[in-house]
Amino acid sequence: MRLHRLGLTAFGPFGGSQSVDFDELSAAGLFLLHGPTGAGKTSVLDAVCYALYGSVPGARQSAQGLTLRSDHAAPGTRTEVTLELTVAGRRLEVTRRPPWERPKRRGTGTTVEKAQSELREYDAVAGTWKDLSRSHQEIGEEITQLLGMSREQFCQVVLLPQGDFARFLRADAEARGRLLGRLFDTARFAEVEKRLAERRRTAEARVREGDAALLADAHRMQQAAGDAMELPELAPGEPGLAEAVLGAAAVARGTAREQLTVAECGSLAAESARAAAERVLSDVRELARLQERFAQARERSRLLHERAGEHREARERMERARKAEAVAPALELRDAAEAEHRRAADAEARARGLLPERFAQAGAAGLAAAARRAAQELGGLESARRGERRLAGLLAERADLDRQERADDDVLAETEGWLADWEATRASLQARVESAQEAATRAEQLAVQREPARRRLTAARLRDALVRDTEDAQRRVLACAERALTARTHWLDLKEQRLNGIAAELAATLRDGEPCAVCGATDHPAPARKVAGHVGREAEEQALAAHQRAERERADAERDLGLAREALAAATAEAGDTPTDRLAAEADELERSHAEARRDASALHPAREEQRRAEQEHERRTAALRDAAVRAASRVGHRERLERERTALEEELAEARGTAESVAARAAHLERQAARLTDAADAARAAEESAQRLKAADGRLDEAAFRAGFDTPRAAADALLDAGAHRELQRRLDARQAEEAAVRAVLAEPETAAAAQRPAADLPRAEQAAAEAAERLRRAASAEDAAARRCAELDRLSARAADGVRRLAPLREEYDRVARLAGLTAGTSADNGRRMRLESYVLAARLEQVAAAATARLHRMSAGRYTLVHSDDRTGRGRSGLGLHVVDAWTGRERDTSTLSGGETFFASLALALGLADVVTDEAGGVRLDTLFIDEGFGSLDDQTLDEVLDVLDSLRERDRSVGIVSHVADLRRRIHAQLEVVKGRAGSVVRQRADA
Repeated sequence: MRLHRLGLTAFGPFGGSQSVDFDELSAAGLFLLHGPTGAGKTSVLDAVCYALYGSVPGARQSAQGLTLRSDHAAPGTRTEVTLELTVAGRRLEVTRRPPWERPKRRGTGTTVEKAQSELREYDAVAGTWKDLSRSHQEIGEEITQLLGMSREQFCQVVLLPQGDFARFLRADAEARGRLLGRLFDTARFAEVEKRLAERRRTAEARVREGDAALLADAHRMQQAAGDAMELPELAPGEPGLAEAVLGAAAVARGTAREQLTVAECGSLAAESARAAAERVLSDVRELARLQERFAQARERSRLLHERAGEHREARERMERARKAEAVAPALELRDAAEAEHRRAADAEARARGLLPERFAQAGAAGLAAAARRAAQELGGLESARRGERRLAGLLAERADLDRQERADDDVLAETEGWLADWEATRASLQARVESAQEAATRAEQLAVQREPARRRLTAARLRDALVRDTEDAQRRVLACAERALTARTHWLDLKEQRLNGIAAELAATLRDGEPCAVCGATDHPAPARKVAGHVGREAEEQALAAHQRAERERADAERDLGLAREALAAATAEAGDTPTDRLAAEADELERSHAEARRDASALHPAREEQRRAEQEHERRTAALRDAAVRAASRVGHRERLERERTALEEELAEARGTAESVAARAAHLERQAARLTDAADAARAAEESAQRLKAADGRLDEAAFRAGFDTPRAAADALLDAGAHRELQRRLDARQAEEAAVRAVLAEPETAAAAQRPAADLPRAEQAAAEAAERLRRAASAEDAAARRCAELDRLSARAADGVRRLAPLREEYDRVARLAGLTAGTSADNGRRMRLESYVLAARLEQVAAAATARLHRMSAGRYTLVHSDDRTGRGRSGLGLHVVDAWTGRERDTSTLSGGETFFASLALALGLADVVTDEAGGVRLDTLFIDEGFGSLDDQTLDEVLDVLDSLRERDRSVGIVSHVADLRRRIHAQLEVVKGRAGSVVRQRADA
């Protein structure tokens, strides 16, 4: 990284615009940045940091960057920092404008304007600056990626704050670890320590969880076994817990099985005693049953004798009911005849009630004769009814003629109006057809122009892309040519070095007694020896191969450039010099015009169809006008014929309907009267016939009752039983008979009679003895079942505990392994004798590299006296790994850096800062740092030491570096000619730059 130019406006103490030309200052290698206290020397370095990272170091950065603005600046001047630099072979310009509070453009007061950033890159081929980004985030990521350092690393490596490194020399291990951790980004190793500790805690929790489950099973086994099991006095996670639990479980299982055997024997004995008691109880119950059966039979026999009278009455009632069943058919026949006669009489009364008063006393024959007369009169009205229906049809035809006349009048009016506008309609439709035809012709013409316009636009876009490709190819050609030239120079240098040392290479092949390939002598008294840095054949061949490979890459790049230029020429010939935007606009205009013409032309077919439909409509309406005139003429004759027929029918119907409203009304009256007379005649005949059948049924009933032995038909009817009463009476008689038979059978049983002669059975005593035997069996079975459940539960819990122990074994092994690793990386393990954490171990390696790099410069600054060494010894009870000592060559002893004097501390910290810069640069990917700044500390050196320090700094120019020294020391202004002076004043600070004394 090399700084070229820095521009400041209204930044920090600088009220106006200031410019620093680092190219001019860097030409001398060393330059001095000086000025009075508070002038703004540090602000120059802050501006460099702000331009790169958008923030300044340390506490000088506010939350929003508003404090970066100069208090000396005019209200309308915008704060701005511009830095031009080269990094990774690219020349960039970064411009940043922090937020600022400016006056409002309208009204009074102020408003805060947001921060702005801009990144540009210089195109050497085109000789112009090219915009890359205006995003804060994108610019920050791009700069950080190119430099390979964060802001903190940049401030430590490029700005070299000596006070921080002096404190670093005197700091303890923890403070050194924090600084080195920020610079070398070793947070990932701390994360490894954290992850291992988390895994150890997680594994320990899982092991404890498994042991807790095992102890829970052990407590359950203890509850199941009672006092037969003792639990181990171990906590979860302690070693030996699993073995102790499994051993106690085995003892509990053996004891439980012994208790089960004893319980099984007791259960068998109780079962035998209960069986004997059950047999005795069964015999006593049987005796008690037989004695109770005999006593019940004697009681039932006594009750039968007491109810003998009721039984005789029931038998007599059943006998009379059987005799009355012979009279039942005659009774049913008489009841049916009586019901039929009542229905016929009611129907006759209803039919006569509908007739006029003159028919009230008429018989069936008179009513039938009157019905025939009404039917004959109704037949005479049939012709008049047909005439009345014809008259209704005539009136309907007359109304239809009127409707047709009105419809034709409407059609005539609408058709005449439409035909009056026909000429204007036809002219409009013809104009639409002609307009659509013109649009179709225009669309065809535009379609021919579209394809050439598209080809030119495509060629123009290809031309623009090829311009960019050609520029990229030119840059690649230049880069490849530079690499080829460098490779060729390197090869020629190696070849020259090899030729200079070819004598040593030839001397290496000499053998005593063998002739020399150059002079032919067999004696080789003083063969040439290879010196340090000798170049051999292999190195030369590798350089030659690299040179040839670079030449091939250059040739390929030139061939690609030629192809790109040929393609660009072809595209330019096709597209011309017209800009792509203009060609795109012309192509879009053609497309729009063509689409508009096609849209207008698409109306041609609908316009022609509409014109054809309008002509068809004109023909249809003209024909309809003629048809309406013909129908109007024919309706006049038809209406006259209908009028003559209507007059004749009305005269005929007036005579036929008489006093009725119409012939149909008179015919309906006659139909109703004839129907009623016919119904009344039929009802009168049915009543007479039913009366005769009722009289015959009364005679047959009297005769049947007399033959069955009843005095009157009513007595026979009273003796009859319905189905339910008959069944109930028969059931009572059958039950009495069955009861008598059952009582006789029980009293005749020998076993029952013998049991009645024996003493009364003592059932409660036998039941008590059986209950006591059953209770003893229940207790024995319960004890056996409890012992069996205890064995089963202990077996189940033991199996689960054993399975848990097997599953926990891999977790315990993992816990032991992770715990050892976590203790080792955390520095707490006994295997880690120096108690060094993993992050400290990595930082110790980095510190060892920094000490080695710093020693190279410290040795020169101290005239060969001091050497920095890394120490991993423990200090007191603390941890080791980040110790830093200085070896004094005058005494030969190693001592702590805190024992150095002020001046020694300065050049030791300066050497440490330069060494750290080299190591961090290599860590950041080898980004070359061509510009460094060293802040203060030179006032503590004597003249000789100052000369030696300046010689070391001046040696940095050997690697094309420039170093800026920030100091108040007046002697440095005499020794360093290139200077940048910051002068403060009431209007703000200004910078003055000079490159020579």
